[in-house]
Amino acid sequence: MATQGSQRQPKYQRIADALREAIQAGEYSPGDRLPGENDLMATHDVARMTARQALGVLQNEGLAESRKGAGVFVRDFKPLRRRGIQRLSREQWGSGRSIWAADIDDRTLVVDQMQVFEVEAPERIAQVLDMEPGAPTCVRSRRFVLDEKPVLVSTSYLPADLVAGSAITQEDTGPGGTYARLAELGYKPVHFREEIRCRMPSQEEASRLNLALGTPVIMICRTAFADEGRPVEINEMVLDSASYILEYDFDA
Repeated sequence: MATQGSQRQPKYQRIADALREAIQAGEYSPGDRLPGENDLMATHDVARMTARQALGVLQNEGLAESRKGAGVFVRDFKPLRRRGIQRLSREQWGSGRSIWAADIDDRTLVVDQMQVFEVEAPERIAQVLDMEPGAPTCVRSRRFVLDEKPVLVSTSYLPADLVAGSAITQEDTGPGGTYARLAELGYKPVHFREEIRCRMPSQEEASRLNLALGTPVIMICRTAFADEGRPVEINEMVLDSASYILEYDFDA
């Protein structure tokens, strides 16, 4: 029996709640097709727009995905657990493993878009890296794809004079990635700071991550520090919020 509170909800929200409960109860498994607009219109005696809004709620939550010409299906996707502390340990990148390997277990994370170039440091970057605005900066921009779904856009900024001539200026940085190469240059990261916030994506971010309308992103800005508190890298990461669980596991 519906409660008074649920009766005050819009019809599309009540339909979305019922579908969500059915998914969580296992009535619909990953990959299963959900009732279409016509089915929902007949079952709940609602207009097409109401049925469309209900399905849209589940898509925005990352529980369902639309397949052109086929309908709306329960999303068959296992979220990534981003292990925020373990992935940055020296044991990880110092032994030649990618920090991304801590997130994916036995799955395959692919970089399908990669650019390395030099720009004049934007003011916000120069301020954190303790550089003059406009100073040469090495930029590494990558898009990561998991199970054929873009999940992350990552852009790193490093002082150009610090990394000149190193593998950091190449697409393939080698075993251990950027942090291992910084260590070889005498600027081993010894401390990290991450700032996390959620917001709606820009049009470009939504396009690069193939996001459904209304899906927010998680933005993580990480600064890596070498000895004596010298900042050596800023990494701005934009994550599909429906694809990630942020996990932080540490001792009291």
